Amino acid sequence: MEVYKAALLDLGGVVYVGSQPLPGAVEAIERLRGAGIAVRFLTNTTRSSHGLILENLRGMGLAVRKEELFTPALAARHLIEREAFTPHLLIHPDLAEDFAGLEPGSREAVVIGDAGESFTYAALNEAFRALERGAEFLALANNRSFRDADGELSLDAGPFVAALAFASRRQPTVLGKPAPPFFLSALESLGHAPAETVMIGDDVESDVAGAMAVGLAGILVRTGKYAPGAEHRINPPPTAVADDLAGAVDWLLAKRAE
Repeated sequence: MEVYKAALLDLGGVVYVGSQPLPGAVEAIERLRGAGIAVRFLTNTTRSSHGLILENLRGMGLAVRKEELFTPALAARHLIEREAFTPHLLIHPDLAEDFAGLEPGSREAVVIGDAGESFTYAALNEAFRALERGAEFLALANNRSFRDADGELSLDAGPFVAALAFASRRQPTVLGKPAPPFFLSALESLGHAPAETVMIGDDVESDVAGAMAVGLAGILVRTGKYAPGAEHRINPPPTAVADDLAGAVDWLLAKRAE
């Protein structure tokens, strides 16, 4: 029998879309905390800084501590500092504060996130030329799309990462989901084993398959970017599929009661 003690939650498409919480999401997180289940938030969102994401969550009524929120930008900053890189940033302007104050290093590293309207030919070409000079290639995330504030799907960073990979004949180091270190850093902060932890997400590849590859249970929710039949695109399939975060929490709490 599984005894789940912790949950990792994706944010965009699971907890909120745009700046609005999804119905029942805030209450579902409160139920998790009330049941004594430790919670961490893992997001591949790279259009907002760590501080802005926290501010937005608090505005939705979610009390989230900064150490509970894991973002690719913070993972990149730690890597840049550890390896003494000089970052060549191809990122959204709202993410710049997460890279402020870095000292110049001995090697260059292209850091690409979801730059939005900043994905111009000139910006992509400058990043390509840096890669041609031998810069490291760091992708904050590699998602194909996300559910935008208008309710439609929009291009995420992945297609632009793929363009640079094709042009440079280089493969990036991906720092967000589904990279194993991203999940494992959250697990380390929790002090729980993978088998004791559930990942809840709307992206069957980055969220669910990525988490299951390192031994977590994976629950796919039918919100956000979910498309009918997505659960059949990975093998093994998700541990469970739920209509939304509230349904995923129902499943998790029922498993604990068995």
